[in-house]
Amino acid sequence: MKSILVTGGAGFIGSNFVRYMFNKYKDYKLMVLDALTYAGNRENLADLEGNSRYEFYHGDIQDKEIVDKLMSRVDYVVNFAAETHVDRSILEAGKFIDTDVRGTFVLLEAAKKYQIEKFLHISTDEVYGSIENGSFKEGDPLEPNSPYSASKGGGDLLVRSYHKTYDVPVIITRSSNNYGPYQYPEKLIPLFITNAIDDMPLPLYGDGKNVRDWIHVEDNCSGLDAVLHNGKIGQIYNIGGGNERENIFITTTILKLLNKQESLIKYVKDRPGHDRRYSITTDKVQALGWEPKFDLTAGLEDTVNWYLKNEIWWRRIKEKQEDYRKYYESQYGER
Repeated sequence: MKSILVTGGAGFIGSNFVRYMFNKYKDYKLMVLDALTYAGNRENLADLEGNSRYEFYHGDIQDKEIVDKLMSRVDYVVNFAAETHVDRSILEAGKFIDTDVRGTFVLLEAAKKYQIEKFLHISTDEVYGSIENGSFKEGDPLEPNSPYSASKGGGDLLVRSYHKTYDVPVIITRSSNNYGPYQYPEKLIPLFITNAIDDMPLPLYGDGKNVRDWIHVEDNCSGLDAVLHNGKIGQIYNIGGGNERENIFITTTILKLLNKQESLIKYVKDRPGHDRRYSITTDKVQALGWEPKFDLTAGLEDTVNWYLKNEIWWRRIKEKQEDYRKYYESQYGER
């Protein structure tokens, strides 16, 4: 039986990946390490508790002792653990450097020590920066524009160096904007869905025309699966949904799905360093036999329905989120 250590496995993408792998591969054991910071939620994997193929450990990837303990028992590592929210990185950049760079270093040292078979590092298309025309390829230079994307870029470079210097068997993936079940309601789609349900304003940055490529989290998980099993060691793979849309399109679609009026849209001051457009090529991952399955409109409908059916889950989170929202608005204006 293969064992996989999934760091950050109680977060949004991590928990979806753990459940995807658990259901698909009956001969895999999934071990989750998560610090359970504000965005980590053990409830995301409550349905797996008690199963012999699933183990949960509460701890930080910067803690060498617990990382060594777990890394000595596994075959693969999939590293989702990261601080990920751009707005928070503007206020607290140091935390992002600690987790996304220092934490990655601790994992890599243990992977080298225990001769892990594969180390899959999960990154983001944001490390490339903004692009006016065309799409970024895996070999393009990194030009991050926020403390978040810079910290992720730093982690990527460290991962690459451990392959080149120590022959650690690493693979890096860079995904576009994920959406779907269990996403913490500070990101655009879950924030706007939950606000609209309560007839609260939807705070849209700038002119609403920033472009993102959206991928349903299940499509991303299947892409990560393809890379983990068929990707080439030492390579980088972009994983995108092929759904480039302006933020205003996402916003109005959510309102239509909830039968809400566009008067709920409230344009607010743009955030510092806001990238205008992200776009990535996906030829390399598609060559592994992967294709996204979710149409954006159908995926958004699926996501809206999930939040409607799981109100208790997100209301508890949004109650805790209020202090952060007030602090951010005091610094940079309403969000």
